[in-house]
Amino acid sequence: MVKRCTQYLLVLCLLASGAASARGLPELTELIEENSPAVVKINTVDRSRVARGNNSPQYQQEIPDIFRHLIEPRRRQRPVASMGSGFIISEDGYIVTNNHVVDGADEVRVTLTDRREYEAKVIGTDERSDLALLKIEADDLSAVRWGDSEELQVGEWVVAIGSPFGLDYSASAGIVSAMGRSIPNESRENYVPFIQTDVAINPGNSGGPLFNLDGRVVGINSQIYTRSGGSIGLSFAIPASLAQDVVAQLKEKGRVDRGWLGVGIRNVDRDMAEAMGLGKPSGALVEQVSPGTPAAEAGIKPGDVIIRFDGRKIGVHGDLPHVVGQVRPGTEVPVELMRKGRTEKLQVVVGSLPGSDEERSQASNQPASRMGGPLGVVVEEIPEGMKQRWNVDTGVLVRQVIPGKPGAKAGLRSGDIIAQLGFEEVTDISDYETVVDDLPKDELLPIRFFRAGQSTFRTIKIES
Repeated sequence: MVKRCTQYLLVLCLLASGAASARGLPELTELIEENSPAVVKINTVDRSRVARGNNSPQYQQEIPDIFRHLIEPRRRQRPVASMGSGFIISEDGYIVTNNHVVDGADEVRVTLTDRREYEAKVIGTDERSDLALLKIEADDLSAVRWGDSEELQVGEWVVAIGSPFGLDYSASAGIVSAMGRSIPNESRENYVPFIQTDVAINPGNSGGPLFNLDGRVVGINSQIYTRSGGSIGLSFAIPASLAQDVVAQLKEKGRVDRGWLGVGIRNVDRDMAEAMGLGKPSGALVEQVSPGTPAAEAGIKPGDVIIRFDGRKIGVHGDLPHVVGQVRPGTEVPVELMRKGRTEKLQVVVGSLPGSDEERSQASNQPASRMGGPLGVVVEEIPEGMKQRWNVDTGVLVRQVIPGKPGAKAGLRSGDIIAQLGFEEVTDISDYETVVDDLPKDELLPIRFFRAGQSTFRTIKIES
């Protein structure tokens, strides 16, 4: 009898413990209901690319080879369509999403939770942060509220709302797994200190909001690590603190200007930390300082270890681009570094990251289909400051690349410097126009350009 009573009490204790644990879980229904109307579904169409509709493999195998040529020409071509998510940040129709959701799109359509659909205008995009600002003309709009991503802590609950795989307005929840993740983009640039979460994020969630339990947006869902194409519990969001600055600049001038030092850096390992007089491995070790750059003018030297910039601690070398990039060009900020075992304090006037600020003009108001000539590339003279920074004497600066045109297919990007077309050197705008006019059609031709000071060869073909 005593044994049975003990077992009964144990069951009651376990049930009580489970109930207490359940009570400790966050209640999300009100948060989701309140914020879902401000989350939108985004569909885009890129007519410069086409996808071929294929017959099923089994059906193809049943067709004899002698008849296969009769079927192939009938395959239909259709524009490439993609989808993503976004969220309304103001009642007058401004919407935030990822740059990769709308990149190259000819048409962007936004669907609200009440099924209203609108064609959206792209106000501005920023490839480096993977953010884009859209605008729709609509009334009676709900808008989200920004939160402070700087106050997020590992283990804190967060909620994502979006359209994974095109499923409208789905919600998922999880915790913050890590802060300040450094994930370089395709250009090996690293200007976003990502928030890592275990929230289930899938294709279609891109550009959607990440909420804290106060119902405020603390991040924009942007990337996942996956082997299957779906969520495996590793997702990354752009911090709201960075996004707000980017969005404000896109709204104001259609582009984003970032701070720049002009140094090459690496991590500090244990042996280097001991040699430098650091208590533990931390900071960014300066390996190279380019002449004439803000770092050189401030007195920063190779061998210095930057441990604080603008009052913010530099834990690992990847932290430095995050901090510098958020400083407006022309701002004077303090730098604290270790030099020969001693702490030094300097002042540096932050420069403008090449390819931004006045060195990167706004796109022309002309329709893209009539811009860029045979290459589909809009160019301008290289500013003197950029020549000095990248040690480039001649060439032309790529200001805009028209999607689907030869320049885009060759891999050119805004900010590249074209130095050779075909077998002819390009020294300035006049030279460029002459060379382009003489290029043969339908032939693969070499093209040489500089990207971030590095010379690159590709091929380009101008179709007749």
